[in-house]
Amino acid sequence: MEASNFWDHQEEAQTVIKECNALKEWTQPYDDIRRRYEDVASLYPDAQSEGDEQLLAELEKELSHITKLLEELEIKRMLSGPMDNSPCFLSINAGAGGTEACDWALMLGRMYQRWAEHRGWKVELVDCVDGEVAGCKSMTYKLTGSFAFGYAKAERGVHRLVRISPFDSGARRHTSFASVDVIPEISDDIAVEINPVDLRVDTYRSSGAGGQHVNTTDSAVRMTHLPTGVVVSCQRERSQIQNRETCLKMLRSKLYDLQMREREEKLAKMGGEKKEIAWGSQIRNYVFQPYTLVKDARTGHETGNIQAMMDGELLDEFIVAYLKEVGTT
Repeated sequence: MEASNFWDHQEEAQTVIKECNALKEWTQPYDDIRRRYEDVASLYPDAQSEGDEQLLAELEKELSHITKLLEELEIKRMLSGPMDNSPCFLSINAGAGGTEACDWALMLGRMYQRWAEHRGWKVELVDCVDGEVAGCKSMTYKLTGSFAFGYAKAERGVHRLVRISPFDSGARRHTSFASVDVIPEISDDIAVEINPVDLRVDTYRSSGAGGQHVNTTDSAVRMTHLPTGVVVSCQRERSQIQNRETCLKMLRSKLYDLQMREREEKLAKMGGEKKEIAWGSQIRNYVFQPYTLVKDARTGHETGNIQAMMDGELLDEFIVAYLKEVGTT
């Protein structure tokens, strides 16, 4: 990078810088952890021999923080997939159950939005189809942040809710389902061919907030890839052209993800699987009544603090437990 002709080839230079930055994401945290640990190790013997309780308490606190940083680095090591550090699209679809299921889908969307905001990520609502009475039939967020796809992919699957329905005048207990899918946003240097003749593009009026322009023009776009049946839609932008561009990005990402999943399934059949982690399987139960409990069906990790969970504050605990479980398989 210090060579005088480094920038003579712009694309190659950008690739080198990208690889260098990726390495720094590993080396800098490791160097920081090692330095902090060496500082604690050098001070601890003197503090112990002198009986300096205040300093010992500060060193214990620092050591606890170092341990947490080391655990985070270990989780980061597990997120070493080629797309793990990419932005992603997280989609939620209400299952059978009408209004109850639509309300559950909206609750999950709120949970993921708050979780991503807690992590300091950028959250964009790409598309939302409202339910007929309440909630939403489907919604898609774009999450942009460090290892967004690596973390969010742990949420793929079916989420089950048990509660006393606020829409039931008889106050009976209902069970609702919603499915979550997560795909990485692929960069332009990954080739995914889409033949224009294989696309059906429909336009319609956007729903929800957005002002008079959004609600009175056919700016929303739905795009169907006929050979695979993959459907994407976007109504975030005011311009139909911008929504088409977003749809194409999502479609490229979905087709790429579809290819990767098919390849993984073939490898799994050849080599066998220790643990089934499949799209469409029930991964987590959320019980509001007669008791409060959130329990992951894959790892057994659970919490009784349902409010903190739905506020996105405890979701990382479930994701980390899942990543550790997968990492040991």
